[in-house]
Amino acid sequence: MSDTTSPPVLHEMFCYQCEQTAHGSGCTTIGTCGKTADTAILQDVMVYQVKGIGQYAHRARKLGKADRAIDNAVLEALFMTLTNVNFDTDEHVCVIQDLQRTKQQAKALYEQACAEAGQQPEAFDGPAVWQAFPKKEDLFNFGRTLSLEGLKYTMDPDRLSLQELLTYGIKGLAAYAHHAMLLGYTDDSIYAFVHEAMALTTEPDVAIDTLLAACLKAGEVNLTVMALLDQAHTETFGHPEPTHVNTAPVEGKAILVSGHDMKVLHDVLKQTEGTGINVYTHGELLPAHAYPKLKAFKHLVGNYGGAWQLQVREFEAFPGPILMTTNCLKPPSDSYKDRLYTINVMGFDGCPKLSDNDFGPLIEAAKQHAGFPETKPAKTTLIGFGRNAVLGVADKVIDAVKQGAIKHFFLIGGCDGAEFARNYFTDFGHQTPDDTVILTLGCGKYRLMDHDYGDIGGIPRLLDMGQCNDAYSAIKVAMALAEAFGVGVNDLPLSLIISWFEQKAVAVLLTLLHLGIKDIRLGPNLPGFVSPNVLSLLVEKYDLKPTGTVEEDMAAILQPVGAS
Repeated sequence: MSDTTSPPVLHEMFCYQCEQTAHGSGCTTIGTCGKTADTAILQDVMVYQVKGIGQYAHRARKLGKADRAIDNAVLEALFMTLTNVNFDTDEHVCVIQDLQRTKQQAKALYEQACAEAGQQPEAFDGPAVWQAFPKKEDLFNFGRTLSLEGLKYTMDPDRLSLQELLTYGIKGLAAYAHHAMLLGYTDDSIYAFVHEAMALTTEPDVAIDTLLAACLKAGEVNLTVMALLDQAHTETFGHPEPTHVNTAPVEGKAILVSGHDMKVLHDVLKQTEGTGINVYTHGELLPAHAYPKLKAFKHLVGNYGGAWQLQVREFEAFPGPILMTTNCLKPPSDSYKDRLYTINVMGFDGCPKLSDNDFGPLIEAAKQHAGFPETKPAKTTLIGFGRNAVLGVADKVIDAVKQGAIKHFFLIGGCDGAEFARNYFTDFGHQTPDDTVILTLGCGKYRLMDHDYGDIGGIPRLLDMGQCNDAYSAIKVAMALAEAFGVGVNDLPLSLIISWFEQKAVAVLLTLLHLGIKDIRLGPNLPGFVSPNVLSLLVEKYDLKPTGTVEEDMAAILQPVGAS
């Protein structure tokens, strides 16, 4: 336990949920992401409310009662608290008010379930207790009492570490589940676990082993979520196909769509048909061009720009309106704030927000802006190597391994970011030997795409597998290769070099740990919320290690079996 003899003077905020947190130890005045102390405090209240809802909804479900409206409200609230999603304090206040009503609904549902089962309802404290905030200042004052900084001082650091690891993993899988839900794909086991996990974090003396098991369960459930989202995408838009995507401007009026949401992009494309407006993807929507039913839209003319952290410069230069469908949003410059539109859980104070999937205002804005004055010479990048595409040539890949033409596979992917240390992933990719294949996914791909890696017997050495959630594709490919060679996944000539940034990456990491995958190199920094003892546990059990130097890591990975 931590020493509690002299309580700390708490800062206005405390947040260390993402990789870019200040000095690795927590943001205390303003988030490195740009969120204010007010926003951070309100997000703490939202998570607290979700935990209270979980206390009721989990127990109601055990008695056979569930309410999808409660489930979806929790998904949206958790998604809204991810890094770089929503910065609008007024919207946070409205959602908190909605969550208070949702908690009352969950309480009533639980009491109804108890009555029908002839049971007496449990008496709760903590997050389950009804909170009324008649004044906004009351809300902020209450939020300040929830500071993680205080918990860091008074709570067992290992229990707190695992509690936060579980919470951030749940936030990540909630985001993926929200994407699937918007496409009409749901699974009750996902909602059930979210409520169960949130309720677990309210138990004051829960055992370390119980929390660790819950973290691994979050990884298992996230695998279900990613499979569901893969199903939603492929059944709705077709399986991704290898596709050359134009990255040069095309003359004409233009709309830029950024984020991750394929459904929103599809609806934009549908509503802009016949308007003469060209649509471009940005960031993690680049993989959309590989889906047959999306690339069939002729006015989806290309991808503009790169990874999320470059957006201020890129959005300033884009000659039309921009739509942010999901994270990652950087605080916008005043030069384009009035033409940056948000939707669903996204928000920023002063930016126009769309509702009911009505893109009329976005279309009208595109007509008012200049668009691109001329068509530049085409420049393309190759994407679309989802699991179907890769497994479709599995025999060729397996034969190349058996013949010694392919010596090793590297999965280099995940989140990108602005730190200089992230050049490690660029340099690692460039220095991979010519007899190796690189799988990539997430916006980390942008660090690799500007290099010509060539091919091995017609198999491109760089295979882009899609978005961060398409880690499911990479997992399926790895399992298929392991089965073909009659070995376990950890015995494959496969190394994972993962760049993490926010809570969806935490969910994917937990999935890999659930699957027992070892020897993952994670960087550029290890999570600040992981205590030394928990890190030691992960290193001992899974051989999880921080990225080092490219030269040292490459040599260690490629050393002959049995060499020391």
